[in-house]
Amino acid sequence: MEEKDQDVKEEKPSKPAAFLAAILEFFKNKVIKTLLRIRKRYLLTVISLILAIVLVMTAILLLSVSAAVCNKTEDRILTPEMLAAMGGEYDAIVVLGCRVWEDGTMSDMLADRVSVGVDLYRQGFSKTLFMSGDSEDAGEYDEVGTMKNAALAAGIADGSVLTDPYGLSTYDSMIRLRDVYGMKRILIVTQAYHLYRALYVAGKLGMEAYGVSADLRTYSKQFFRELREIPARLKDVYFSLIQPKPEYP
Repeated sequence: MEEKDQDVKEEKPSKPAAFLAAILEFFKNKVIKTLLRIRKRYLLTVISLILAIVLVMTAILLLSVSAAVCNKTEDRILTPEMLAAMGGEYDAIVVLGCRVWEDGTMSDMLADRVSVGVDLYRQGFSKTLFMSGDSEDAGEYDEVGTMKNAALAAGIADGSVLTDPYGLSTYDSMIRLRDVYGMKRILIVTQAYHLYRALYVAGKLGMEAYGVSADLRTYSKQFFRELREIPARLKDVYFSLIQPKPEYP
């Protein structure tokens, strides 16, 4: 009988043990969970801070490179009068491609580029009007064919208009002008926001290049083109450095 009572007493925790168990339970349920919540909150703050720093540094890099490209090439964007005062003839007047609509008509930007190119040709800056753009699948989409037809309609002789259907990007247009067509001194025609990059690439590829702006009007959605041009300048700075082969060498 005494042995049974002793067993029962051993199963009941002592008051100090019960108090300690209660403290541990409280610590586990309250303190540890609170610390975990704080840690999670702190971790999210750290991650947010790191992402913010990365975004800011990326923006600084993009804007710095973009500004450097513009500063380096702005003195090479000239008017026809300035070009005439300089003198000399160019291997080609290079008109860079742009959007052609599904009905085969040129976008305003492309029409203005061709118009300026034709005017420069008539002024005698080169014997060659060179159209470079995307006509990789001319049956479906044909920039240079459309550009050439517009030049012919404006009275330019067929033999004076050359085309490169594989100018799929600004970089491809420039490196193909040098490597495929042997151009050394060129006059580039496109809108001013695009000229900075085209002139930068041409210069880095060793060509003597000047540009004439084809900004003959105000274009819709130009703000978004300007934004898109910022990372495009960084991309072509990198391409100009490593000089990869064009998609169609």
